[in-house]
Amino acid sequence: MGAENAHRSGIGRALASPSGHLFVAGLLGLAAGTGGYTFWYGKGTSYLKDDPAACANCHVMNEQFAGWLQASHRSVATCNDCHTPKGFVGKYASKAMNGFWHSFAFSTGRFDEPIRIKPRNREVTEGRCRACHAELIATMIPDAGNEVSCVRCHRAVGHRP
Repeated sequence: MGAENAHRSGIGRALASPSGHLFVAGLLGLAAGTGGYTFWYGKGTSYLKDDPAACANCHVMNEQFAGWLQASHRSVATCNDCHTPKGFVGKYASKAMNGFWHSFAFSTGRFDEPIRIKPRNREVTEGRCRACHAELIATMIPDAGNEVSCVRCHRAVGHRP
């Protein structure tokens, strides 16, 4: 009985009223409108594709995109090939997570310039290097483990000639 009384008092009673329903509907509408506008303004659908130009939607990535246009990997790899995990779920989960945090950083002005890769994304990129170049790595360093980092020495390979 105590839980029922708590629900019927205060905020619970106010939200159960017609004006409370209108208030909640207004908040949901505001959130949906703001989210929809942000998705449209930020060209959200472009991030669902594999087009590297989408990465340059934000000015912070212009230098990386220009470097990729001149790089040797341009003919064999897009941004997603190096910067997202293999497989549909991993790829889009990573894109969603990165998209949220990138949007948050840019909206709040809390981003590094020049842009720097975060540890989780560095790990993804390292794994993708190793997947594509497994034979070469095995030839160069037969017992190469995680202590050898491709991106430590070759961090600009995908973004410059």
